[in-house]
This record gives sequence, C-alpha cells and structure tokens, in this order.
Amino acid sequence: MESSSGIALVDLRVEGEVQAEDHIQFTHGAEFSLPQADGGQDAWLFLASCFIIEALVWGFPFSFGVFQEYYSTHEPFSSKPSGIAAIGTTATGIMYMIAVPLAPAYNKWPWLANASKWAGLPIMAASLIAASFANEVKYLILTQGALYAIGGSIVYCPALIFVDEWFIRRKGLAYGIMWAGTGVAGLVVPFIMNTLLSQYGFRTTLRIWAVAIVVISSPLIYFLRPRLPISSVSNSPRRGLGFLQTSTFWILIAGLTIESSGYFIPGIYLPSFARSLGMSPAIGTMLVSLVNGAGVLSTVGMGMLVDRVHVTTVILISSVGAAISVFLCWGLSNALPLLCIFSIFYGFFAGGFVSTNAGFLKVVKQRDESTDVGTLLGLMSAFRGVGAVASGPLSEALLRSQRWHGKPEVGYNSSFGGLIVFTGVTAAVGAVGFLGKRLGWV
Repeated sequence: MESSSGIALVDLRVEGEVQAEDHIQFTHGAEFSLPQADGGQDAWLFLASCFIIEALVWGFPFSFGVFQEYYSTHEPFSSKPSGIAAIGTTATGIMYMIAVPLAPAYNKWPWLANASKWAGLPIMAASLIAASFANEVKYLILTQGALYAIGGSIVYCPALIFVDEWFIRRKGLAYGIMWAGTGVAGLVVPFIMNTLLSQYGFRTTLRIWAVAIVVISSPLIYFLRPRLPISSVSNSPRRGLGFLQTSTFWILIAGLTIESSGYFIPGIYLPSFARSLGMSPAIGTMLVSLVNGAGVLSTVGMGMLVDRVHVTTVILISSVGAAISVFLCWGLSNALPLLCIFSIFYGFFAGGFVSTNAGFLKVVKQRDESTDVGTLLGLMSAFRGVGAVASGPLSEALLRSQRWHGKPEVGYNSSFGGLIVFTGVTAAVGAVGFLGKRLGWV
C-alpha cells in the first residue's frame, strides 16, 4: 500500500493546482475568476445534474431484466427469443465503449464536449420510439440497444470528463455520488417499467419513457458544463498516452474487464430465475430493484474510501464480497428469503466496484502525471464495455448448456447453474489488482 506521506505530497500538489487555477490572467490584463472547485453552488448544481442525468441514461438499461422477462414471455418476441439478452448488454456495452472514439475527439476539438451534449437527448428519444415499432429481436438490438446507447453516451461522456474539473480533492466522493444515480434509478425504474408493461405493453411503455427522458433532462443539460474555459487550441489525440506502457494500467484494466463480464448477469436473469422457482414477475422486479438499490450506498461509500486508501484495497473488498454472495446465496437459493439476501449483498459489493474507477485514475496519474484523463476514462469505459457486450452471448450459451441440469433443489442444480458459477468466478478474479499490488506491479 502506498505510504501516507506519498499521498500527502500528492494532496499538497493538488491543493496548489486548485489555488493556482482559481484565477486566470489573460493577456489583455483582465482577470477571470473560476467557479469554486470541490464545493460551492456551481459545483453542487453540476453534480446534482450529473446524478439525475446518470439516473435517466443508465437506469433504463440497468433495469433491462424486467424487459428480458417481458420479451421472453410475450409476442411478437417470445416465439423467437434468441438474442433478447443482447439488447441490454448491447446498450450498456456500447455506452461504455463509445468513449474510446469520443475522448480523442474531445481532445482534438475541446469545444465539442460542451456542444455535442445537446444532441444526445433527441437520439435517445428517437431510439425508444423506433424500438416501439419493432417486431423482431434484431430491431430491438439496433434501436433499444445500439441507438439508445449512442444517444446516452453523447449526453453522459461530457459530464464524466467535466467531473475531473469540478472536483479535485473530493474526486472519489463526486464520482461516487454521480454513479449512485444509476442505483437510485435502478431501485425505482424496474417497478415503473413493470407497471407500464403490464398495463400498456412494450410499445406504449417505450414511448412514455422517451417523453419522460426529454422532459426531465432538458433543463439539466445546461448545468453539465466545464469549470475551466474551453481552449481554442486543438490537442493531439496521442498526448498523455504514456500510461499505456505501465503495468499498473494493464493489471487494473484486466481485473475491470473480467469483473464486467459477469457483473450484469444477475440484473438480467434474476427475474427469469425467480419465475423458474414459481415466483411472480413482481418478485423478479423487486429483486432487480434490490440489486440496484443496494449499490447506491456502496458507490458513495466506496467512492469516499478510495479517497483514503489504495484503490486495490477497495477492489478486494468489492470483489470478495460479491463472489461470496454469489457462491453462498445465489448458488444455494431455492426460496425468496435467500434470494433477497443475495440481491442486497451482491448489489452492495458488486455495485461499489464502479467507484474504484476514481482510484484507478488517481493511481495511474501518480505513475504518469502527463496522463490525459479523458483518454484514460475512455479506455476504462471501453474495456468495461467489452465485458458487458461479451456477457450477452456468453450468458445465453451458459443457459443453453445441459451440464448443470439436475433436480432443481438449489440454484446450482438449475439451468442457471453455469451462470451462477461464471458470475462468482469473474467477481473473484476481478480482485487481480490487489494481487498485482502485493507483487509490486501496481
């Protein structure tokens, strides 16, 4: 673990940078005062807007388990259900991966991030309306999956980058609060979607959500703005890529990718697993909400923790806690009480993993101070997206496997046995960063 004196030196340097940035002297002699970092009305308005936008953009795909259950049991999709899981994983995967082309573009044209955010909402709304006319799964993958993700990314990515300007000393806390928006939405949105789907069907539900996104988000887009003046000078997309030559980056990114390949599976398949035990769709919705809701506390709590201890320690806590909950609770579950316990514990420990991204940034920048934050965030998101996209076909293949079938007394013996083991193993291997730290590679 890094020495406290080393962390203190970093904090002193950051504090000096904050004070130096507070006033910018222009060549003509006029002085421009920057908004306060790490606090103040502007910073908190920005963070509140990030929280709500995060909830609306990510809460929908993170509640896909409800749609998975509906599409699998209702026409016109239930007769040919292959690929349904890919709708949700395509949406989350692309939203993570699209940061790779966006980050260099924002580097080359600094004005683009602040300008492009206005285009995201119309694209998201159009994608959901288009999806409401779909009659085949492949069109849902294209619209509710891919197109929605493109629109959501255009709104979300600028906010993700601007957090680094608004919060410096309290970066972990800020990212934790922002990412908690997904958990809050994931607690509420599944119940909303389940009610709408049962009363109006998927077509009207998608159209209602499209309108809701535009109405709620439009007034908030203005506050998703940078703290620092936008540079008129283009930057080279290759600037700040020295971190790619460090073992720290590659070990942490390997753990992130592996963890992501199993992370989304419970949120997608818990409603179907509950139905296999004879439970109602409302129970499945409740389980998804428990997973998402438990993550609210952990994203904020672990975000605060990465500001105080080395990121690999937080990764270990998250990974081990998630793996234990999968192997002991989901794998042995055959009734509602144990499923609820699993949902809460898995949601808490696995849900907090995203907050380690702030610590990831901190450690990599300590190794190479020239690191470009936007590019690093883009690559981190992309590798998480690789895991998310891969989990779609992998989970369907595991579900079709007969190897785990037996008398379904517990989860391991059901058709979901392969999914359960895969989820637990990937959660455990996600802690590889802690091993790397012990070996001196991180």
